[in-house]
Amino acid sequence: MPTSDPIPALPAAEMARLDRLLGDEFGVDVLQLMELAGYAVAAEARRRLPGRDVRDRRVLILAGPGGNGGDGLVAARILGSWGARVDVVLSHDPARLRGPAAHQRQILVNLGQPPAGPPSSDAPAALPAADLLIDALLGFGLAGPPSGPSAALIRAANAHGAPILAVDLPSGLDATTGIPYDPCIRAAVTLTLALPKTGLLLPAAASVVGDLVLADIGVPLAAWRRLGHDIPPLFAQSSRLELSHPQPPTGE
Repeated sequence: MPTSDPIPALPAAEMARLDRLLGDEFGVDVLQLMELAGYAVAAEARRRLPGRDVRDRRVLILAGPGGNGGDGLVAARILGSWGARVDVVLSHDPARLRGPAAHQRQILVNLGQPPAGPPSSDAPAALPAADLLIDALLGFGLAGPPSGPSAALIRAANAHGAPILAVDLPSGLDATTGIPYDPCIRAAVTLTLALPKTGLLLPAAASVVGDLVLADIGVPLAAWRRLGHDIPPLFAQSSRLELSHPQPPTGE
């Protein structure tokens, strides 16, 4: 559903505060949020495929070691259950995956769908063919240019040819300033979660964000109020909202 109403955007530090608050004070486990986020990613992927039908469509998911990677791994499981042919490539050795992402990877292993290991950082990543590519590599905690296998996968994704759906924000984008690092994913659509990050709405980011969609992941209104934000019930009519964003800056 499109919206012209102003929607608050928050910097990366405030989103990190939200993550801590949800677990420490409200008892909302990260795995609960991850399931909702992964489902939202899978549903958006379905919308972006011809006929909105995933059956026998090839979806390639690039997954990092943190929360974004976990969201992508949940989406892999759901899309597979809907009949998609899903390939998952990790940016890090499985031993480096953090708790929730490691949990989601193990589920795929249990289902007989183990993700592929990371590419060598010294060589270009060779990616399988796909109708849609999902970028779940890096999140709002990024504090500098991507490096190693993450950077190799970003470059390979941009050269791949399939449209890219970015989870929360394009990997390589500074969530607060909107400045794209080198390299940065060039997304056809960005599905941002809970609330937009401030950088997504700044002109510097417009060339890499693509269509901007906001997805509900079940953050209680009480949590926003606890952080001092009076957020209205944004998702009263739809679990996704299509947002407008600035156009890229033009030359003199």
